[in-house]
Amino acid sequence: MEIKPLTVIDIQQQTKTINSQYANFPLTEVNDHVIRISVMTEPYYWHMHPNSDESFLVIEGSILIDLEDRTIELIPGQFFTIPKTIKHRTSPKGARSINLTFEHLNLKTIKLDQ
Repeated sequence: MEIKPLTVIDIQQQTKTINSQYANFPLTEVNDHVIRISVMTEPYYWHMHPNSDESFLVIEGSILIDLEDRTIELIPGQFFTIPKTIKHRTSPKGARSINLTFEHLNLKTIKLDQ
C-alpha cells in the first residue's frame, strides 16, 4: 500500500462510485495498523482474527455484527471493537453500508463454518 503522508482522504469521494456487492480496501496506515473502508451490500462470512482486535466505525447506513450470543447494530457515528479470536460476521442492514475498520497491518482472517 502506498499512502502519501499528509494527504487528505475524502471518504465520500472514495466510495461514491462503488457499485460492487462488497469492497474493502486500505485508506491509510497508522503505526502498525491499517484503516480500511468497507462498502457492503451483502453479508460477509463467519470468521475470526487470531492476531488482532478489529474495530468498526459506521459512516453510512447501518451494519449488523453477529456474535455467537447476540447481534449488535451500529448506526453512523457508532464505534465497536471485537477482541481477537471472537467469532463474528458482518452484514449491512438495508441496501448498503459503509464503515471504517481499524486492525493490525498483518491481520489474519480465518473463515469459519457456522
